Amino acid sequence: MSQAKVSVQGVSKSFYMKEGMIIDALQNVSFDVSEQEFLCIVGPNGCGKTTLLRIIAGLDKPSSGRVLIDGEEAKAGEAGLIFQEFSLLPWRTVIENVGFGLEIQRVEDSEILKVAQRYIDLVGLSRFEQVYPHELSEGMKQKVAIARALATNPSVLLMDEPFAPLDAQTRNLMQDEFLRMWEEEKKTVIFVTHNVDEALYLADRIVVLTARPGRVKRIYDVPLARPRKRTLQSFVSLREDILKLLEEEILHV
Repeated sequence: MSQAKVSVQGVSKSFYMKEGMIIDALQNVSFDVSEQEFLCIVGPNGCGKTTLLRIIAGLDKPSSGRVLIDGEEAKAGEAGLIFQEFSLLPWRTVIENVGFGLEIQRVEDSEILKVAQRYIDLVGLSRFEQVYPHELSEGMKQKVAIARALATNPSVLLMDEPFAPLDAQTRNLMQDEFLRMWEEEKKTVIFVTHNVDEALYLADRIVVLTARPGRVKRIYDVPLARPRKRTLQSFVSLREDILKLLEEEILHV
């Protein structure tokens, strides 16, 4: 059996607050992610989805358990990160923002320009290289954030509700655009979302977490060929099943 690209093994996380209060965010979460798999994580508000993503990214330590990437303990900076907030540097142009991670890695200037241009072209922002973030639409800003994450060539891409700030039409377009990029780049993706429709449209598998403390309630395979139609009965049936599970958890909060 081949080694998992990402292995989450019995991860629990507790936060110790003032006056001795303890908040258990995650409890014994385990799952594996295969090379080039697109995995989505859904769950009720406050169930620890973002905390789990930060642990996978190596930005937080679990209280117990561990996360392995390629068989080694996950380290900060190993995975690419994309959050809801675009976090673009407003004084930098598009090409300067995309190349920022490469600058930190001390890549030569000529190579930075070459790589940054490649990913600007990939996300469809050619001719916008010298534009500043305030001159871009929300969807275009998110494309810059995606290009910046991809430019450092991470083997794993972690995404925390990256399309949540977008209007419905732009969100659907960005889902299609990102799937195109994912199929071209062949990255392993772990994508957190509150939107079950989005998860079903994007994912190979979906991990459903319980209410806090977040535990794995069920993992769904999504056996639907791409491009997917949201009106198909198989799509609708899976959505209803997952929404029912989430409703059970929300009612118990």
